[in-house]
Amino acid sequence: MRKTLVTGGAGFIGSAVVRHIIENTQDSVINLDKLTYAGNLESLADVADSARYHFVKLDICDRAGLDAVFAEHKPDAVMHLAAESHVDRSISGPAEFINTNIVGTYTLLEAARHYWNGLEDGAKAAFRFHHISTDEVYGDLHGTDDLFTETTPYAPSSPYSASKASSDHLVRAWQRTYGLPTLVTNCSNNYGPYHFPEKLIPLVILNALEGKPLPIYGKGDQIRDWLYVEDHARALYEVVTRGEVGETYNIGGHNEKQNIEVVKTICTILDELAPKAGHSALDAESSYASLITHVADRPGHDVRYAIDAAKIERELGWTPKETFESGIRKTVHWYLANQEWVNNVKSGEYQNWLNAHYQ
Repeated sequence: MRKTLVTGGAGFIGSAVVRHIIENTQDSVINLDKLTYAGNLESLADVADSARYHFVKLDICDRAGLDAVFAEHKPDAVMHLAAESHVDRSISGPAEFINTNIVGTYTLLEAARHYWNGLEDGAKAAFRFHHISTDEVYGDLHGTDDLFTETTPYAPSSPYSASKASSDHLVRAWQRTYGLPTLVTNCSNNYGPYHFPEKLIPLVILNALEGKPLPIYGKGDQIRDWLYVEDHARALYEVVTRGEVGETYNIGGHNEKQNIEVVKTICTILDELAPKAGHSALDAESSYASLITHVADRPGHDVRYAIDAAKIERELGWTPKETFESGIRKTVHWYLANQEWVNNVKSGEYQNWLNAHYQ
């Protein structure tokens, strides 16, 4: 039975990974999370009582704390998802992104290397350090029909993507220089249940239900490839358990959509499942789409991302189960059915609980 240390396991993708491992394997998980504003242990309520799950509140910049976690729990693998991840926040406050995504990754790499060097030969050979990154490190595909591959040159545009590109390079350097058995994955835009409502899809769903404007940058013609988070969690587990050391795997959903198309699709589903009062098919103003509001574009906004996921399909047999149409409908259903989780996030109640239990 494998024991995996998941950093950032209370975040959106991290919690999906933890749930996937506990619910679908016999492996155990040590969830290490700083519990910043985006860390929410309520997203792990379904697995929190499992004997194979353990939570540690810790900053990945805390080297002494990391050494203690490695010494106590003796993981067989690390899945590194802890990161600051919101582009807008990186533009207004890049320092946290540099500290967590670069310095934190360096600190974690050094703690893992120290631990790995002390393992016996068999355990040392089996150990894996899996770094989870983003397709944003590759820059902008605007004006081409190309797809990002594992050999696409890096050209990050934002402080966020630059910090993730830096951490990717550190991980690969630790493998090349020190022999640490690392793997890297770069994924497209994730969506699905338990997504913190600063990101596009949950923001649109919740704003629409409250009758608030649905802000769209520029014309909304930016193109993203959308990946359902549970599909991503499956892919990450395949990589950490079966991937080849030193390799990079791109993970995408094969779902390129313009942002405006995504928003209009959400509005159409909400019109069906939770129609506004007085809704009429003949009355455009009663559609949630009437709330769409175009705002000034973000500085340095990349126009198009698109992932070529052929390698992970070819080598590990992974393909996404969800189309965008099936995944977005599941996502809207989830937010409508989980108002307690939503309300606790909006009110900040989830943080009050965290502060009371994890000082």
